[in-house]
Amino acid sequence: MEEREGELRWDGLCSRDAATRAAALDNVGQAVLRRSQSVAPGRAAGGLPVAAARDGLSEALVRLLMLSKRCPFRAVRGRRGAILSSELGIRIPRPLGHGPSRFIPEKETVQVGSEDAMMHALFAESFATLGRLDNVTLVMVFHPQYLESFLKTQHYLLQMDGPLPLHYRHYIGIMAAARHQCSYLVNLHVNDFLHVGGDPKWLNGLENAPQKLQNLGELNKMLAHRPWLITKEHIEQLLKTEENSWSLAELIHAVVLLTHYHSLASFTFGCGISPEIDCEGGHTFRPPSVSNYCLCDITNGYHGVDDIHASPAASIPVSTAESVCEVEALMEKMKQLQECRDEEEASQEEMATRFEREKRESMFVCSSEDEESAPTRDVSRHFEDTSYGYKDFSRHGMHVPTFRAQDYSWEDHGYSLVNRLYPDVGQLLDEKFHIAYNLTYNTMAMHKDVDTSMLRRAIWNYIHCMFGIRYDDYDYGEINQLLDRSFKVYIKTVVCTPEKTTKRMYDSFWRQFEHSEKVHVNLLLVEARMQAELLYALRAITRYMT
Repeated sequence: MEEREGELRWDGLCSRDAATRAAALDNVGQAVLRRSQSVAPGRAAGGLPVAAARDGLSEALVRLLMLSKRCPFRAVRGRRGAILSSELGIRIPRPLGHGPSRFIPEKETVQVGSEDAMMHALFAESFATLGRLDNVTLVMVFHPQYLESFLKTQHYLLQMDGPLPLHYRHYIGIMAAARHQCSYLVNLHVNDFLHVGGDPKWLNGLENAPQKLQNLGELNKMLAHRPWLITKEHIEQLLKTEENSWSLAELIHAVVLLTHYHSLASFTFGCGISPEIDCEGGHTFRPPSVSNYCLCDITNGYHGVDDIHASPAASIPVSTAESVCEVEALMEKMKQLQECRDEEEASQEEMATRFEREKRESMFVCSSEDEESAPTRDVSRHFEDTSYGYKDFSRHGMHVPTFRAQDYSWEDHGYSLVNRLYPDVGQLLDEKFHIAYNLTYNTMAMHKDVDTSMLRRAIWNYIHCMFGIRYDDYDYGEINQLLDRSFKVYIKTVVCTPEKTTKRMYDSFWRQFEHSEKVHVNLLLVEARMQAELLYALRAITRYMT
């Protein structure tokens, strides 16, 4: 742990060795104390101007605040808290909001320090590799088996050997997250991009990045909003642009990163992920008011403890009996559909008709809050054509042929293509898809020993249906039986325009279900969306190659 050119070094705090962490923390504590003493009387710190020294101290204090709340190692959490509570003679930051999600009461999430052994191992590994324990992880840990696969895949994509240099990987993550105005992910990867040596000038706008990355902008926007429009000509354009061309392996890496961060933006908005404590909107230096929140809280969407800690149905007045009836009715429909399956099977013609009907009806599923919103300059500078967004297939007479999964599927085609050009990633993605699709605890709200496979398949296939992907062996008539309108509104918003997701939408579906079950739904949305985007991109690459 050293101070270089006025900067604190935090690397040792992420060590897996307790003694190294303790030594690093001692050095940080001493450095913060020296800075606070030199800044308080108005003197320069370490040769820096006073204003710069104050900024540097504020950043260090915010980082300490984040680590005091989010470090998985108990001894270190306590020491960091002690540094912040000592009499430094300066204003100390405090966190804004209540927990990792704006939609889920903090008391119902896993508290750092009270996790079980499996969760602790995941937290420690995440902290050691990322240098943080982020809010996405703290919400995903409702489902540890999935989180383990997710973290392993993300670590491989960002940090292990691969076709693309490290700073390109984070910049592509920024480009992808920015398409959905996801400032949460953009902020994280701006920091990571700079940490691995990325050029700060690139962050002033996509036009300041290398032409090679600028050329990826077209594919980025189509994958995010209208993947059915991708053709082999788009692939050819990227692979044959002379000195700015992409290799096939680089392009596969880029496509996987783009789809990963498009779908992760869906999760971020779908679960109401709060800003990280050390990022903008996650902390304040203002003292708390009498009512325990102030104007700066309100402007960041926090309206007090009662609002944040409301029950899932708080904003949707409904009786408990009514919610219980909804669960019972859904289970009864599942039972009836299973009996119908056993008695008779629809013809192929009827199955095709039902798919087309569901695809057509999905076009008209939109929320009352669905309105055009211009992206902020801070995020939109990372991509071009800010007016380009999601459009339903057949609006304005446009027709897109149905994508038959039997003709090009992940299992038979996409998996092998990815594994051939970017070894091991196909296997990692395949494992993650399967865990999300098959994950079950055999529960539905208050009921146990329930087979939920029919419901999980309906959710997955509805998402693929919105993307025009059809499975010949699936009866799409089941979707309307199992997914009500409020649930469809939530699914379509989170998958297609996640930046428009609201807490009201989250509260309005499955009102009697646990928050962990709603997070489980979001895992299905994330993986079904990612696979749908990948199928269109990989099919175009396959057509180019043949």
